Amino acid sequence: MFGLAVIALAIALALKLAPQDHHAENSAHKSKNAHIQTAGQIGLLGAVALFGVDYFTSFFYATGEMMRALQPVGLQSYSWVAVVIVALVNIIFGGLYIFALGIFRDGGGSYTASMRYLAPLLSLIVAVTLLEDYVLTVVVSALSGADQFLSITGNMNAGWVAHFLIGAGLATLTWFITIRGRGESARSVFTLLVVFVILTLLMAGGLVYAATTNTVAPYATITEGELAAHVPTLGEALFHLLNASMKGLVALTGLEAISNGIQFIKDEDISIVKWGKRRLPKLMPLWKFYSGKVGIGRFVQSSFLFYGGITTAFAAAFAVHFNVFDETAGRTLIGNLAYIGFSMFPNGDILFGAYQFLSVLLLAAASMTAFQDTQATAWRDVAIGEIPEFVCYRDAKGTFTRSVTATWIVSILIMLLVGGDTSHAIPFYGVGVFLPIGIMGLAVRRHILLTFQNARVRRIGANIAMVAAVIAGIVFLSQMFARWEEGGWVRIITFSVLFGGAHIILMSKLGKRTPERIKYIVIERARVQGSMASIVEWQSLKMQEYRHHLLTRLNGFLQRRFGIVREPEPVPMQAGPYNPSLHLD
Repeated sequence: MFGLAVIALAIALALKLAPQDHHAENSAHKSKNAHIQTAGQIGLLGAVALFGVDYFTSFFYATGEMMRALQPVGLQSYSWVAVVIVALVNIIFGGLYIFALGIFRDGGGSYTASMRYLAPLLSLIVAVTLLEDYVLTVVVSALSGADQFLSITGNMNAGWVAHFLIGAGLATLTWFITIRGRGESARSVFTLLVVFVILTLLMAGGLVYAATTNTVAPYATITEGELAAHVPTLGEALFHLLNASMKGLVALTGLEAISNGIQFIKDEDISIVKWGKRRLPKLMPLWKFYSGKVGIGRFVQSSFLFYGGITTAFAAAFAVHFNVFDETAGRTLIGNLAYIGFSMFPNGDILFGAYQFLSVLLLAAASMTAFQDTQATAWRDVAIGEIPEFVCYRDAKGTFTRSVTATWIVSILIMLLVGGDTSHAIPFYGVGVFLPIGIMGLAVRRHILLTFQNARVRRIGANIAMVAAVIAGIVFLSQMFARWEEGGWVRIITFSVLFGGAHIILMSKLGKRTPERIKYIVIERARVQGSMASIVEWQSLKMQEYRHHLLTRLNGFLQRRFGIVREPEPVPMQAGPYNPSLHLD
């Protein structure tokens, strides 16, 4: 009864706290334009759920993948080195995006940042990279959910068909929930997250008790690490530690997620900010920093500063103590920790089963972050001419259903190609996101150099942004080479194909956008108005300038080399320099 009571209380509390969805359709007197800019707008709790679930659920697989790189070579006791790297990178990149939200407060992430301060070419690179990573987020999250589901009965080593079918089923479930509307998605995921936090704290208490009282002995050591005759050299050890730390960074896709999806967040102060402004006016700079939709985004991103390091350290420490890793006893690393921790309580088997099933639902729900971000980027990609226009369709609930469906279909195909194996998909996931992070660092540096008046502050700020950009570049290259033998090289091929394909579409008739067509796409098809609409219109005009430049160069090349004379494209309307005063709500 204890286990059932705990689960019932956790669910009841979660439902009590979960955000409510008050849809505009419930009011018959609303005008036909009621959904414009207000449909699907979420508050703090909804933002935590939809844009934070990806990195929250990395708890279930990131440490397992990290230890998978260390334990076979006997380096698991040095996992703290990888944990420190994970923690530092989270703090650096989290801080960069918290600051950047104040600059690019209307959404778009590094795509908007690079278009405003760098070059259209970099914006196209960001757009392609992020779309690829969003698809892979669905793949990895759903297949990890399948691993956790099979781990309940100790059958993680089941055949690939079982992994594929369960993963595809979970992806389908989250696709269905997503197309039903953003409000319902937020409520469902937030409920799961609250139950996750409660049960994880309970599990942590059980693990501490088991470790300090020696109630549970470490599992028998029959590992690849013991069977390996080769002792790694210092260089090999450092490589394995670097590889391990890279695999612990997969959750950073969420940084771009909240920056991209800021347009879907309500522009209002949360309760603690309202209270602080009234009762603690001396801290007004802090309350202003966390005000409005930018403040809500910063609350979500603030958890990035420490969550990754804390959870990775927690799971790695107990994994080493109890000598449990992925596939030990047919369970995942977290599955083993849950089995041990909950066994310290009455009805521990019920708690363990519930926690594992919860992890399945949460990992499936992590796909929602990708689906939300696909919506936030795809309509922009249509406006600039990178994606055909028919993809941009927004239903009455504010959901871009066609881009979500396309992401779902591609993710199912990739699950089939990797044979339902999460580890085969991991090398392709989380690599590309560091390229947009690096570009964001360069854009923030440019902004600081152009706008900050104080020379000392300007120099320090620019140097910090540059350091973040350089670290992102190093991590990006390290990810590629650390995962090279596992298939990391495939990302070079896929990126080249997508990047080339985006240019082909842009340069074709499908990519041509007149000012009138851009307005139609943004206002009529995407139903976006205000500052975000004007910014995307400006970005689209800049991309058309880039398109004209490419076509002019191509025509010149064909004429010089082959004597082919093509009719020149008319000069598009000039976007002009970016002027913030022209893009206000």
